[in-house]
Amino acid sequence: MSTPRRSTKRTAIRTASARAGRPVDRPADDEIWPRVTRELADDLAVDALARDRAGKAPFDEVARLQEAGLPALLTAPGPTRRGADWRAACAVVREISAADSSVGELLAHHYALSWSSSFFGLAGQAADDASASLGVRAAEERWLLAGGVEPPRAGSGPGLVLTPADGPGGGWILDGRRAFASGVTVADRLVVGARPGGTGDLLVVLVDPAHPGVFTDAGPERVGQRLAGAGTVAFERVPVEPGQVLGVLPHDEHTVAPFSTLAPLALRLLLVQVGLGIAEGALAEARDISRAGQAGPVRGDHAGGPSVTDGAAPAVTGDDPYLLLAYGELATAAHAAAAVVERATDALVRGLRAEWSLGLEERADIAVLVAAAETVTGRAAVHITTRVLELVDGTAGDDARGGGPGFDRFWRNARALTAPTQAAHRLRDIGDHYLNGTHARLTLQA
Repeated sequence: MSTPRRSTKRTAIRTASARAGRPVDRPADDEIWPRVTRELADDLAVDALARDRAGKAPFDEVARLQEAGLPALLTAPGPTRRGADWRAACAVVREISAADSSVGELLAHHYALSWSSSFFGLAGQAADDASASLGVRAAEERWLLAGGVEPPRAGSGPGLVLTPADGPGGGWILDGRRAFASGVTVADRLVVGARPGGTGDLLVVLVDPAHPGVFTDAGPERVGQRLAGAGTVAFERVPVEPGQVLGVLPHDEHTVAPFSTLAPLALRLLLVQVGLGIAEGALAEARDISRAGQAGPVRGDHAGGPSVTDGAAPAVTGDDPYLLLAYGELATAAHAAAAVVERATDALVRGLRAEWSLGLEERADIAVLVAAAETVTGRAAVHITTRVLELVDGTAGDDARGGGPGFDRFWRNARALTAPTQAAHRLRDIGDHYLNGTHARLTLQA
């Protein structure tokens, strides 16, 4: 049986980001980004399954992103750039992820890292300072950024270490090895956090992965998010010039500015957008098959109706009450996740606009909303992608179990994306804040 052509409207669930009567801050060319994103998402959707199966390093995907200009989205507008805000960036990541979540994750990490100069530079630093112009330079040089600035967890070793360089020019020598979740196999520049001598303040530095002292290992094939470009990078005596130091995070958490600690929250929220996109993309594709009258029998143990065994009953139609109940449940789960995510997005955008005037209470509220969005969306993504596997089970025999339509990729991607996040840890933080008014520590740890 042939697979029905994918609908050009992938996103199954949308709610309004701006409520009636609320002024909306839009750039002059705000209609361009939705159109560009939609066109690229449609293009990525055509061969998403084939590329997932091939499992190659995502050089082609990065080229498509650069051709569309999406990596430069968050850059301030200029003569050759059309900039947008963080709310637009979140929408772009969500839309792209509905078509190909690996590409969405690449973009999410790039956007978060492109603000490294803003998060970790000095308050009031001039916009034309070398260390403050990472986003602009990345856009002009067409760089894709990858890496990670969070320090190693306790007991995991010293992480990346900087030692003073010899000679009058100063600078540092970078050594160490660490794994990264996205982009390092195809990145044009790496943004990493390292400590002088392995202790003290964390310096955020920019590294060229083409340097002969940088070695990247893609590692074994992943279960999901196969094209996100994850890997382990080893640094052996890599020079870091003073101009490559983007900023600093003090070791003493009591001296860390709340604005700087928005960096991990921004990345976490962008990855939540990836998870929401996975759920919406899976639900939209399953809906297209059901509308075509090709859905397999609905299993009663989940949908509330009688259980049907492996193709023993004829395929259900679009007016089958159990099919409607199943989609009603899934659409509601997606609506609920989208509403929580949009509330967290609004809060983060307000915090980013406050910049260095952001207070501890405001930062705590943002952290709670991001944690809630992670928890709700993570559960919804796994539930929805698991359920659509059952809805299309029997559609094309073995195809639905890993062949043809490839619905298993949504489930694999959702699992791979959400596995590192411990829901119990997030819920304890939310509960502690709600019950006791406790603030999460101001660190870079995700």
